[in-house]
Amino acid sequence: MYYKLLSNDDTKAMDALLEFHGGAKKINKTIAEMRVYETRKKILQEKGFGAMLEDAEKLVKKFAKVPDFEKKNNIVYNDSLGIGTAQVSGWQGAKVTHSAMKRIAASAETNEPCFVASEFISVVALTDNYVYNGDLMATLAMSENIMGASKFCSTNLIGFPNQEKRFLELEKVTGKTFPRSDVGNGMSALNIINQGTFFGNFGGIEVANDNHLYYLDGITRTALANGADFFLNPSWSTIVAGCYYGREIPNLNIKISMLLATQNLMQFRMLLNIMKEYLREDGTSPLYEINIGNGTTAETFIQCAKELKESGIKGISLSAHIYINPDLGVAGFNWTENMYKVLLSGTDITYKYESDGTARDMDTMAAYFLPEDEREENAEKIGDVVFYKALQASRDGIDMMKKGIKPIFGKSSY
Repeated sequence: MYYKLLSNDDTKAMDALLEFHGGAKKINKTIAEMRVYETRKKILQEKGFGAMLEDAEKLVKKFAKVPDFEKKNNIVYNDSLGIGTAQVSGWQGAKVTHSAMKRIAASAETNEPCFVASEFISVVALTDNYVYNGDLMATLAMSENIMGASKFCSTNLIGFPNQEKRFLELEKVTGKTFPRSDVGNGMSALNIINQGTFFGNFGGIEVANDNHLYYLDGITRTALANGADFFLNPSWSTIVAGCYYGREIPNLNIKISMLLATQNLMQFRMLLNIMKEYLREDGTSPLYEINIGNGTTAETFIQCAKELKESGIKGISLSAHIYINPDLGVAGFNWTENMYKVLLSGTDITYKYESDGTARDMDTMAAYFLPEDEREENAEKIGDVVFYKALQASRDGIDMMKKGIKPIFGKSSY
């Protein structure tokens, strides 16, 4: 027996939200316009980030280059092997990103150069201050425009407070009700019931009832204000909703995180069915990346890749953690051996660093949830953590090169 994933009532509410924000074409056009560096730079100068950007432009010129290493070491790639795309998490705002850039630039003068990852992940709550005061836009400008990251993933944690007037507006537009609590100063927070951890269910993985609409509203507002085009999803319902909502917005995409990773082929096939239901006309999906779970084997990863290819769905990236935060899972987690099994089989992989494998200060999940003032105070320490992740990604990328496996880094590393 077959059941539709979305009811007419569900799609009606999402369609209304889409039109409230200007419709798919306008959203897509605005995102593209807000991704232009000169546009971002002009706005950021007015918001007080001009000097930071100027320094970032100087720093990136000092970065080590992959072609220099390839030439010096006579690197030859084997086209029958998989390609590894480097991904690093923890780019927690402008000061952290700028601090990490300083360390990456300085490494070029050492015997161990650090290249820039191709993809970045950030776990910062999309508060009004972060979204509208220039912090996020400056982070995106340095990451995407200056360092040349191909993807920058922001995180919408729905358990964090928002303006009460936004909730009222959302209820009026969608016709839905959002159970919430008054937290003072004109702010309200969704009632997240399953708060079984110190982090309040990781800031809102629980997406009950119609809270997927709140998620979609948050990423749309952020995308329109900053040109952010890639977002981490917190739940199965936001995957379905995101695949429907983003069908006609190619500049708006989501990723499945390790907190909702596919641990086996049954879960992966569930995702294929969801994507297949709401494909874009070009055969792609708003779901750009799937993080295969930390518990999987290399063989499972390879089979997922095979079944993805057989599905005919285009443009999906499969990723796996190589190291994870010491407080996030089993001690000493290291997926490097599995990564090479995947690559040697001829299967592409996005190889991700949630950690560099060392229990450094601020290399914790707690660092992702710091209040904004504490994040600012610890920007240099967090920047160091990001640098060491990028350095480990570079070490493994260099090892790949020596084995004839092509790694992909950010544009500024070329």
